[in-house]
Amino acid sequence: MEKPPRPTLFDFHGVYMTNYFTQNWDNIQNFKARPDDIVIATYPKAGTTWVSCILDLLYFGQTSPERQTSIPIHERVPFLEVYIPNGPSGHTGKDAVDRLTTTPRLIKTHLPVQFLPRSFWEQNCRIVYIARNAKDNVVSYFHFDRMNLIQPEPGDWDTFLHRFMMGKVTFGSWYDHVKGWWEKKQTYSNIHYVFYEDLIEDPGQELDRLCSFLGLSPSAHEKESVLTGAKFDNMKKNKMTNYSTVPIMDQGVSPFMRKGKVADWKNHFTEAQNKEFDQDYKQKMKNSTLRFRDEI
Repeated sequence: MEKPPRPTLFDFHGVYMTNYFTQNWDNIQNFKARPDDIVIATYPKAGTTWVSCILDLLYFGQTSPERQTSIPIHERVPFLEVYIPNGPSGHTGKDAVDRLTTTPRLIKTHLPVQFLPRSFWEQNCRIVYIARNAKDNVVSYFHFDRMNLIQPEPGDWDTFLHRFMMGKVTFGSWYDHVKGWWEKKQTYSNIHYVFYEDLIEDPGQELDRLCSFLGLSPSAHEKESVLTGAKFDNMKKNKMTNYSTVPIMDQGVSPFMRKGKVADWKNHFTEAQNKEFDQDYKQKMKNSTLRFRDEI
């Protein structure tokens, strides 16, 4: 099987992107949302698959339990803006969304807030945004780019870290992304902002908050089965959630589901890198009310 060439980054309306996410742009922007669509929005590697799995279990875990073991998560929760026309698994995310027969439709996106198709706002759709502390996020993104053939070549760790700090990675600046969605939440009440670290620390409490936002009232038994199904180790073993069926990911280089922990950054950052990162972070986040924990 021929591997696709690695894409190159380019500035797209002020955000670094690759053609895998911009080729189908007009179709994405003209996407017709429905009022009951639920969007799962994240910066890459912030817990997207985890929360997709939780929502899929909440809505369909009881009525169609076979979904968990027979349909890959990227078909249950399609990735709206992805467009791989010629690859071995050639498909467009928008087509996958259009083919969904579930109600609600669960739709994943990594788009910064200003790029989200207008119809989601017009239909007042509910959006679950997951944010992860920058240090763990950059480590996870580095390993992801090493193994994902439709991502640009990451280079070595130090190179990637500096590119991340400059926002020269796919989907642009982490700082702009998390702050943009946080600011939007202040004026648009249908955004539920979740912190990855809170989800790790107290999944039960976060599940309750999520259900309250979605207007769901699962039984204690249903909640338990959601929490069990969405446990990291269970998802890592499940071929339908661990992306092992996706040929563009070389899991021999690094598993798609690597550690799912908080503070793994300590195994990657040197003292000098940490100091430089902290100074840069302080500068970029100084005017925001957004607060992250990089250890728990």
